[in-house]
Amino acid sequence: MNEHITLEAIARLEDAPDARFKAVMTSVVKHLHEMVREVEPTMAEWEQAIRFLTEVGHWSDDKRQEFIILSDTLGITMLVDAISNQKPEGATETTVLGPFFVEDAKSLPYGANISESGDGEATLVTGSVSGLDGEPLSNARLDVWQAGPDGFYDVQQPNKFPNGNLRGVFHTDEAGRFAFCTVKPAPYPVPTDGPVGRMLLAAGRHAWRPAHLHFIITADGYQRVTTHLFVSGSEYLDGDVVQAVKASLIVDFTQCDDPDESTRFNLPIPYFKLDHQFVLAPEI
Repeated sequence: MNEHITLEAIARLEDAPDARFKAVMTSVVKHLHEMVREVEPTMAEWEQAIRFLTEVGHWSDDKRQEFIILSDTLGITMLVDAISNQKPEGATETTVLGPFFVEDAKSLPYGANISESGDGEATLVTGSVSGLDGEPLSNARLDVWQAGPDGFYDVQQPNKFPNGNLRGVFHTDEAGRFAFCTVKPAPYPVPTDGPVGRMLLAAGRHAWRPAHLHFIITADGYQRVTTHLFVSGSEYLDGDVVQAVKASLIVDFTQCDDPDESTRFNLPIPYFKLDHQFVLAPEI
């Protein structure tokens, strides 16, 4: 039905100078046209879809990316991740970036506390970064960020945290080790006050994510890893709204009462502790 419209739209890409652009746009046109044939939307419904995407764009700024939330909640981000980030066996697996990463977060020393509010359950995060061969990677960079116990990231509360909270940049020492203090992550919903939230409501879906920490790990000569560490036993591990949970990324937060360690890192007793080893694959 009306195949000539699709064929003409594809033909108009024939002279595109970039072969990859031409291939991608040809596929986009084919699939969008096929979707229209399958669904047969009315003009009013198509205009509603355009208004929805326009509103998603209007909600996006340098503090919040509504298009990332849309991509995440439709499972598209994880599909792209699965196809484009296949790691060799033994390497740390990747997952979604999320909409609240901030470039150029403050650089902090070994063992620093990224929690400025004092709320939540005190937690020590330690670990190492190595290559597949087990060789420790010194001066590897770890970008770290998380939501607070109330479910909000600092950029969602700029009046409360003008200088940032629960995020920082750390570097491994000569033994490839890192450490920082924070608060134990808690489950939280993706923002539902915008158009994506209304889409989830219309679909009868919840908006919740299991408790997790975000990491981006980089080291010279190795593949960048964007990932999470999920709290074992957290709610929504089996129903993460963005489908980002991988079994290898579920970790234990153990309650500790070591007086020497608590003194060294200025933590109350008891506190929670996570120790994790990140493994990077070499650049191809």
